[in-house]
Amino acid sequence: MRLAIISDIHGNLEALTSALALIDKQSVDEIVCLGDVVGYGASPNECIDMVRQRCKIILLGNHDAAALDLNIAEQFTLNARLSAQWTYENLLPDNKQFLKQLLLTKTIGDILLVHASPYDPEEWHYIFNYFEAKEAFRSFTERICFIGHSHVPLILSEEGEIRHVKKEGRYIVNVGSIGQPRDGNPLLSYGLFDTEAWEYTNVRAEYDKYKAAHKVREAGLPRVLADRLFLGI
Repeated sequence: MRLAIISDIHGNLEALTSALALIDKQSVDEIVCLGDVVGYGASPNECIDMVRQRCKIILLGNHDAAALDLNIAEQFTLNARLSAQWTYENLLPDNKQFLKQLLLTKTIGDILLVHASPYDPEEWHYIFNYFEAKEAFRSFTERICFIGHSHVPLILSEEGEIRHVKKEGRYIVNVGSIGQPRDGNPLLSYGLFDTEAWEYTNVRAEYDKYKAAHKVREAGLPRVLADRLFLGI
């Protein structure tokens, strides 16, 4: 089975639309979403609608949770709190109800899916490096764990950061962000995983950043949330 694994869409309909159009050309059997469908971007309802139509599995991200309970946003940065407030006020009731029933983790055979970290997933820990991954590896038994949350693509083995997944060993793989990359590369990011060949590919692609940024400004969201789309930060 070939999986497309997307994460951190953050209300960016232009990036999501481009990613799904590309995925449709890549002989994928299923699409799964690791969460944060909303937050930061100006099209939260449209993104939820599209993800609900296209993804078999959808997990809860911290910005999804904050759009339901603004107390969660108290630990966010100022701009993130402002976007959480805007999203909370603009989400349709049906989409809020949908977010409420999302799970934190999901297992597919020897694959674990989670938004942030398998270690206390409800606490939204970040995994940026091998040191932060050590506790995470002790928290799951599956061969591979796919995550998002940091918006930075990354592959970690139990020995350290690597470039490719191998058939032997255990791995934590960050698929990056569809709607707001933060690795200095503004191209949208997602993952493709072949469960039979046990091969993983990180995909980067362009999208209409100008249209997405214009929507952010028109919505009255902080301008920095539009500007950063061009910088990948």
